[in-house]
Amino acid sequence: MVDAAEPTTEHDAPQPEPQPDPQPDGPQEPAPEPPPLLTLRDGLPPVVDTAEALAEVCAAMAAGTGPVAVDAERASGYRYSSRAYLVQLRREGAGTALVDPIAFDDLAPLQAALEGTEWILHAATQDLPCLAEVGLTPTSLFDTELAGRLLGYPRVGLATLVETVLGFGMKKEHSAVDWSTRPLPEPWLEYAALDVEVLVELRDAIAAELVAQGKDEWAQQEFDHLRSFEVLPRVDAWRRTSGLHRVRGRRALGAVRALWELRDQIAEQRDVTPGRIIPDSAIVAAATAMPLERSALLATKGFHGRGAERYANRWIAALREVAEMDEADLPARAPRGDGPPLPRAWAEKDPVAADRLQLAREAMTALAEEHGLPVENLLTPDYLRRTLWTPPATREPGELLDAVAGVLQGYGARSWQVALSAPVLTRAILDADARATG
Repeated sequence: MVDAAEPTTEHDAPQPEPQPDPQPDGPQEPAPEPPPLLTLRDGLPPVVDTAEALAEVCAAMAAGTGPVAVDAERASGYRYSSRAYLVQLRREGAGTALVDPIAFDDLAPLQAALEGTEWILHAATQDLPCLAEVGLTPTSLFDTELAGRLLGYPRVGLATLVETVLGFGMKKEHSAVDWSTRPLPEPWLEYAALDVEVLVELRDAIAAELVAQGKDEWAQQEFDHLRSFEVLPRVDAWRRTSGLHRVRGRRALGAVRALWELRDQIAEQRDVTPGRIIPDSAIVAAATAMPLERSALLATKGFHGRGAERYANRWIAALREVAEMDEADLPARAPRGDGPPLPRAWAEKDPVAADRLQLAREAMTALAEEHGLPVENLLTPDYLRRTLWTPPATREPGELLDAVAGVLQGYGARSWQVALSAPVLTRAILDADARATG
């Protein structure tokens, strides 16, 4: 018993009996069962890394029927190059094959075996360049990710589509591993094989949805366009340095450019991703401080990384070269380009063009919602901006519509995109002009 003369503490005071959580009235909904995990129907095949094994795979794939599911694994985040370190294939009647492209000069025999076959890829723009490097290019293809976008799926990752459309769960724990590792661990290989396990079934289900929504012709135009996809080199790629907005002055910008280009050169020589030499934050720190001595550079706050000290003399040489540059040779804040200015600058530079852009964006958003697809798939945003910044000179509605359609086609828009977008852009041009003069 607690003496009345003693103060009661938190620990001495009687504690209430724990009460059960209140139960809602009525029957409770059971928690949804997780989808069954996708497994390999035929077990894990061996890695193909000999000419004899490749010949067997080619014969099997050539004898198979229907489209072939294709995927590739790269070592993004580990290697400078974007080469394929594993190629996965699956075809009805042939099963799954895991081919090590590093073991061969090229995969020309496999290309011959698949000639004339539709390839099914997911996010084709990621894999087509590295497949082309080893001699693999499709004559026709079906991109399940792009098809999912055209159908209006909010999330189009492979695992999400497989679960949504086919009802299977997929493990993705090995998506960011170093695929240049040799030998490849068995769990990684199983993960890779699962990526093509149900691509054929996924393709068939999504193709039926495209037909049901009347978008199959749109998709075919997109897939045909993808076959000519190439990765274009980025102009002034150093301007994508993270944290560049914190850099002040043209000389500091020049330092960022010099350090970025030197890092890129070293990374290419060593075949490692540039961030593993020094991170972007280290480039920004050094460019801001502009140390011209090795000891000062290494003492600069924020300058770190595996190659910070190892290549310190080369970093200093680059900074000294920038310090001696004429002002005219230093980069400007705004990149030089042939395209229109940033949209936020349109109102100041050309108010009528800004109005055109606003009207077109609103109408395009509504049109995309009407057709159930992302607005960026309705028309590439860069095509829209370029067309509206410098529209055709005519203002006769019919002529203007034809001219806008021709401009969009010249940029690379597909026929279905032109048919939907050209009237919207034409109306935006005419309405903006009318508002400016009325």
